[in-house]
Amino acid sequence: MEIWQNIYANFDVVAFNVFGFKVHWYGIMYAIALILALFLAKFFVKKFNLNIEEKHLDNYFIWVELGVILGARLGYILIYDSNTLYYLTNPWQIFNPFDINGEFVGIRGMSYHGAIVGFLLATFLFCKKYKQRLWLYLDVVALSVPLAYVFGRVGNFLNQELFGRVTDVAWGIYVDGILRHPSQLYEAFLEGIVVFIIVYLLKLKQSFEGELIVAYAAAYSLARFICEFYREPDFGIGFVAFGLSMGQILSLLMFVGALIFYTFLKKIKVF
Repeated sequence: MEIWQNIYANFDVVAFNVFGFKVHWYGIMYAIALILALFLAKFFVKKFNLNIEEKHLDNYFIWVELGVILGARLGYILIYDSNTLYYLTNPWQIFNPFDINGEFVGIRGMSYHGAIVGFLLATFLFCKKYKQRLWLYLDVVALSVPLAYVFGRVGNFLNQELFGRVTDVAWGIYVDGILRHPSQLYEAFLEGIVVFIIVYLLKLKQSFEGELIVAYAAAYSLARFICEFYREPDFGIGFVAFGLSMGQILSLLMFVGALIFYTFLKKIKVF
């Protein structure tokens, strides 16, 4: 266990350099996640004979990726970043990948819940523009995203960020000399693999369009809520209320929203 516990001391977050630009493992994992999500979406569209043309699916993923990046970055700045006012008054700095010394550091600070808002807005605009079935596309996303999401959390682990809380468990990871839960890997398992199994099993007996995306939202919210008990609260925010972190508060709101949508969609039964 000693090698595992001290993995950060012997691991470089930078995979390699290209013309002076540092390529981080997180970026590689993110790219793999995107490619895998698109591959899985095409696989499930064919497997379940869904009425979506491949050209529309490819175009949709471009829209969604832009929405996710914008939403995730803006969400982080508005919810978590301590320099919110600076970014709002200097918006060109929001996506500036260089630090004050001109060194390329990439874009840091993304919010999952902000990404959700960006994703939903992009999906709505895409379906309205191309006259596609909104809930059908959302259900495809519910099937294709969870397994891809695993690589995103592994990327967080390799990038040595989003640390877990202090612990004494044998599988803990030393961070600056302090043993912590590898909470990123807990999230990869619960929010990725377990959520996928739930959504996939539900697909086998799906009764209305939109059921999968709502189930995904509910399952993810619960998984995230549980994982937050092992994840260090966000710096500068800490515990918000009742001993809960901001991530848990947002997850509870997301869960309630999912229940409301489930009741509504089950009543109108779109198919």
